[in-house]
Amino acid sequence: MLLLSLFRNPAEFVFFIVAIFLALSVHESAHAWTANLFGDPTAKQAGRISLNPFAHLDPMGTLFLLLLGFGWGKPVPVNPNNFKEPKIDELTVALAGPVSNLIFAAIFGLIIRFIPMPEILTTFLYIVILINLVLMTFNLLPIAPLDGSRMVSVFLSDKAYLIFQQCGMPLLLTLILLTYVGVPILSQILNTVVGGVFRILTGTNLTPF
Repeated sequence: MLLLSLFRNPAEFVFFIVAIFLALSVHESAHAWTANLFGDPTAKQAGRISLNPFAHLDPMGTLFLLLLGFGWGKPVPVNPNNFKEPKIDELTVALAGPVSNLIFAAIFGLIIRFIPMPEILTTFLYIVILINLVLMTFNLLPIAPLDGSRMVSVFLSDKAYLIFQQCGMPLLLTLILLTYVGVPILSQILNTVVGGVFRILTGTNLTPF
């Protein structure tokens, strides 16, 4: 229940905000960098290969992060016509964000394991790791508009995927509402995955919700 407790500690709440900015910046810039690598400069031209968090904040996604502990950044513009293999390349670009969060979390996990540091700095790094893992896991859900929905696109026609996308936001909001009326499907998924990966990276047991 770490994320809920942060709102009762001013210092840790500041750490939480900084961690969100870091995680979003890494996540979205990874999308943009990968798209450019595969031949689409659209995001690069829009200034999205940047670690400036204000280039990546999505109003609703950021609000969800602040209030609920999970959310998303401003979608990175992608023109699939610039890709050699549109579906596969779009999937690769989509997965680049969550993978970057995992790599970021793993780096700080190694630091915590092998470098002694003051407790307050350890707390900050724990929060950074946790937010990156939550952002990674949440965005890997196969629900549009999240990154994981691109895994579904590989198996669907363009028409079928469009219908799938249109159902995404209502489904996502339903899962969130169910969590807050006592059917915590979403929080159980996040706790299981995030808690397991957090334990592997840091050697510490912790659940976000």
